[in-house]
Amino acid sequence: MLDIKIQKTTEPKPIPKKGEPLGFGHIFTDHMFIMNYTEGKGWHDPRIVPFGDITLSPAAMVLHYGQEMFEGLKAYRGESGDVYLFRPDMNAKRANNSNDRLCIPHIPEEDFVQAVKAVVDVDRDWVPYEEGTSLYIRPFVISTDPHLGVAPSKTYLFIIILSPSGAYYESGLAPVGIWIEDEYVRAVRGGMGYAKTGGNYAASLAAQVKAHDSGYSQALWLDGVERKYIEEVGSMNIMFKISGKVVTPMLNGSILPGITRNSIIHLCKDWGYEVEERRISVDELIEAARKGTLEEVFGTGTAAVVSPVGKLRYKDEVIEIGGGKIGELTQKLYDELTGIQWGKKPDPYGWRVTV
Repeated sequence: MLDIKIQKTTEPKPIPKKGEPLGFGHIFTDHMFIMNYTEGKGWHDPRIVPFGDITLSPAAMVLHYGQEMFEGLKAYRGESGDVYLFRPDMNAKRANNSNDRLCIPHIPEEDFVQAVKAVVDVDRDWVPYEEGTSLYIRPFVISTDPHLGVAPSKTYLFIIILSPSGAYYESGLAPVGIWIEDEYVRAVRGGMGYAKTGGNYAASLAAQVKAHDSGYSQALWLDGVERKYIEEVGSMNIMFKISGKVVTPMLNGSILPGITRNSIIHLCKDWGYEVEERRISVDELIEAARKGTLEEVFGTGTAAVVSPVGKLRYKDEVIEIGGGKIGELTQKLYDELTGIQWGKKPDPYGWRVTV
């Protein structure tokens, strides 16, 4: 168990008032968690300090070679005023899967969860009360050795920052448009696609700009080898309801193992839906749309939770799904999952954790 030292700020910032627009990832709370790693000593000096800038050498390895990992989860305000986390143990496990790929030392899972709980507890007044809002939690690790040489760092910082946030998309739960990218590639098997690391997101920017410039919210990636199998959207996993079945790309090493994805699959199976985790080609998707068997499309992720997709564009073809309206299953999944997260519905799975 970590012995976390707490230094409270002497200059607290004003907490956003009820009804004040929050956006996503623009506002930060009063405190952050920091822990150091030194080779031969391990993780040490866990502390909560006032939120502020950190000092790095210009030669810090993270700035040159991108050895870093990050996670994302949320804290929710229940109707009773309690603060909840959602499956933080899964974030801890996934963090270490990413760490393995990036040659970053493991963080004990219980220490990861304890650190998240501790910093959220210190800044619990920042967890917003309004429907659909939450406190976004960003744990991350950066390599800090001041050394120009391609090798794993010998020192690291583990940091957790917090951001009160509204809906990820300005349109809220309105169906979004997705651009199926056929020029750029995000990841390949054997690469880092399954890891949550900045390089994956840097690789997605060019396609994201293309999508936005064409009026679409996100880019949907195809596989990097045959360039025909659906993988994931830039910020979320993707699911399709085809002829009554829920179909989603299987985890093959180039797709992020989403915690919301895992939760949605659990719910769908419990509700009696047949769920297929398999390869699905863009040609199969377009054929299902033409035949009228593509009933719903939705993304799943921590930030947006469940995001309905109203249209897809591939090359010169635009596919409208469900008349551009949110599907019945998509709405039900959103209501159920957010109900569990906010403490409004029973939690038969033990996913909700009280801070």
